[in-house]
Amino acid sequence: MKHFCIYTNLHKDKDLLMTKHIQKLLTQKGMECSVKLHPEDPMQPGTDCILVLGGDGTVLNAARERIGKQNIPILGINMGTLGYLTEVEPEGVENAVEKLLSGDFELESRMMLDGSLIRCGKEIHTDWALNDIVIRRDGAQQLLQFHLYVNKKFLNKYQADGMIVTTPTGSTGYNLSAGGPIVEPMASLLVLTPICPHTLNQRSVVLSAEDVVEIEIPAGREGQEQHGVVNFDGQAVEIATGDLIRIRKSAQTTEFIKIGDAGFLETLHKKMSENG
Repeated sequence: MKHFCIYTNLHKDKDLLMTKHIQKLLTQKGMECSVKLHPEDPMQPGTDCILVLGGDGTVLNAARERIGKQNIPILGINMGTLGYLTEVEPEGVENAVEKLLSGDFELESRMMLDGSLIRCGKEIHTDWALNDIVIRRDGAQQLLQFHLYVNKKFLNKYQADGMIVTTPTGSTGYNLSAGGPIVEPMASLLVLTPICPHTLNQRSVVLSAEDVVEIEIPAGREGQEQHGVVNFDGQAVEIATGDLIRIRKSAQTTEFIKIGDAGFLETLHKKMSENG
């Protein structure tokens, strides 16, 4: 690795102290180092590694921007709170840079999702997600009614605030807040978690990564038009009665750099203890 991009969340590193510190560490070792502070700033050609300064949201933004380019690996440096997607704490930056430059790290390939919005039989929008694809009601309207199909077979109908379809990586995000299971991030599967379902017995469903999920928006009560939103890692698209959202495992992956020796359970214990 010779060319690094520091992807900084200005809300987390307002004075750029950490950004400049890492930039100095790299340039002193003869490395090339660009800094990306705004979404409109281009990613420099030839970038070998993205160092993300921020929280999980910043990591997701960086992951979105590297899609379509070569599969540039990401190392997250936690400037937020929990930081499930960030590998390094600020006090460990010097050691992390040394390990990066000496090649003392591993790459973890994380599963992603492809999502399609189909309207009147035509695919009108496609997107992807590293964390989750979320279908939810729009604003303060009544509960969203929707039908769930797996591999073209009807599974269930729901009345709920929405549905989360998450990857293992995203299982510690919105899915966790909604009562869904935590999954080892290197696993390959889909987790479906309803959001505040209006029932006593509906729980998360865990599916094979090869399954294809379809969520259909029917007419609401008394034939009323329903309106909602589908979010691809927070990127919102409006949906309405008659729409169908198709979700499957993506052919693309996101590469994360793993520096430390701590396993998933050890890291999870640490994060949960900090939050407790």
